[in-house]
Amino acid sequence: MARVAARLSASGEQSSHPVDEVLPLPKLALYGFQHVLAFYAGAVIVPIIVGSALKLSPEQLVYLINADLFTCGIASIIQAFGVGRVGARLPLIQGVTFTAVSPMIAIGLGAGGGTAALLVIYGAVITAGIATFAFAWLPAKAFRAVMRLFPPVVTGTVITVLGIVLIPVGLKDAAGGAPTVADGGVPTQLAYAGGTMLFILVLMKFGGPFLRSIGILLGLVGGTAVAFLLGDAKFGDVGRSDWIGVTTPFHFGAPKFEWFPILLMLIVMLITMVETTGDTYAVGDIVGKEVDSETVARALRADGAATALGGILNSFPYVAFAENVGLVRMTKVKSRFVVVAAGVFMIVLGLIPKAAAIVASVPPGVLGGAATVMFGMVALAGIQTLAKVDLKEEKNALIVGVSLAFALFPATVPAYFDKHMSPDVSSLLNSGVTLGATAAIVLNLVFNGLAKDDAQTAAPAEALAEALAETLTGRAEVPAQPAAAPATAEKGPAKDAAEPDAAKDSVKDSATVSAKDSAQPAAAEEGSAKPGGSVKPDAAEDGAAGAGAEEADAAGAPAV
Repeated sequence: MARVAARLSASGEQSSHPVDEVLPLPKLALYGFQHVLAFYAGAVIVPIIVGSALKLSPEQLVYLINADLFTCGIASIIQAFGVGRVGARLPLIQGVTFTAVSPMIAIGLGAGGGTAALLVIYGAVITAGIATFAFAWLPAKAFRAVMRLFPPVVTGTVITVLGIVLIPVGLKDAAGGAPTVADGGVPTQLAYAGGTMLFILVLMKFGGPFLRSIGILLGLVGGTAVAFLLGDAKFGDVGRSDWIGVTTPFHFGAPKFEWFPILLMLIVMLITMVETTGDTYAVGDIVGKEVDSETVARALRADGAATALGGILNSFPYVAFAENVGLVRMTKVKSRFVVVAAGVFMIVLGLIPKAAAIVASVPPGVLGGAATVMFGMVALAGIQTLAKVDLKEEKNALIVGVSLAFALFPATVPAYFDKHMSPDVSSLLNSGVTLGATAAIVLNLVFNGLAKDDAQTAAPAEALAEALAETLTGRAEVPAQPAAAPATAEKGPAKDAAEPDAAKDSVKDSATVSAKDSAQPAAAEEGSAKPGGSVKPDAAEDGAAGAGAEEADAAGAPAV
């Protein structure tokens, strides 16, 4: 079992910085700043879009950006470091959710725009944050019942949708920013994006472990330096910015609480809960830390607390940022304290507008090149989650395929929502994440029903069964003292070509005895281990899975 445990822990490329390791201060600062640069565009784009739509003044827009960064820092520290039973204690950056953009603009325009509209938005944000926080404190049994809505086929689809929906955002930046795309983009910005992307890929291919771990940061710095030398990176706003800008609660006035904006924001938070659930499982898989329903509950409590705090500190709803999940996977720097350091940087940027102006001077092409790489890795994280699902089952394949189609509809036919729906309905449905996540949940209920309790923990149990099966059938390196394999298996295939067959025969015999002694047939156990309940016809593998279940039970692992 020790060898099997070692194989499971080594299933992915190991990092010298595990999730709970506190790194030396220089590394914390460097890796943390990389996270800030990686998420910066996503962090500031929401207040820029919302503030511009509501016709805020430039000074008010700068204040929104600083308030957002300040709150992002506090929220990320709560999520990564943890405060009691709040925070997942995983390397998850918190940022303003894109899902809320259209609903907030609809709410704001309905309230007449300007700062008066912000007060109505903040009332809805605070209420939705408190509701999310309260939901995550449901009794364990009730919360696990809700989590049955999110088996791997749902969370994997949602993460994949996030990556696919975000990739066009990175590509638009690569072309020079969203306003330039309709005119064909800016060739020089696209060249910066290609150069930045190429530089990052070369580092990932040929660089040492340390250089690969800061590849995104070096790409952003190098691309910005080249753009500056060619006259395309402007730092004039740095001199015009203030040194200190403190965010104060209710800066624009007391929030207003109106029922329809609150209802709309509650629906937004339901979607962001699916996002955070998927991101939590994805980053847990990347860093090699088991994620259970309590971990997800802690992550959602942090979301709720951060969202309520955002409404108080003049910001917006918060969610675990998928962009930085992709960065963790690329760099393999798994320490959650790196995110804590990033949170400190964000707080500083939120207090020093001049420092934020420096980061804001990164050209869009450079930022888009790096972002496109990371967003692609987000989609890959979703695909890896879907790899745990039996996609040979037609119903699972339909859930994934149809959900992806729904997610792409708003980007493919954007005018449909404005021309054929009321503004209120359009503000809710004109989102690929909203449609894709909703489709995945509904289709899964139609085809599969509710998942078994703690459905996400099936993957480690299945990996354990498969590792044991390989060991017992002689297809993997055999431990010196196997617990369940017969003596013939110890000799291995190198001793005698006929011995693997003898080992399989012995496994079959042990499977027969195990089936007689067990209350459940081996086929049922194998079916529970595999998504979709498919049973392998190989008797040796069936017997190995049955033996693996007994051995897992003896070791206290989840039954397969």
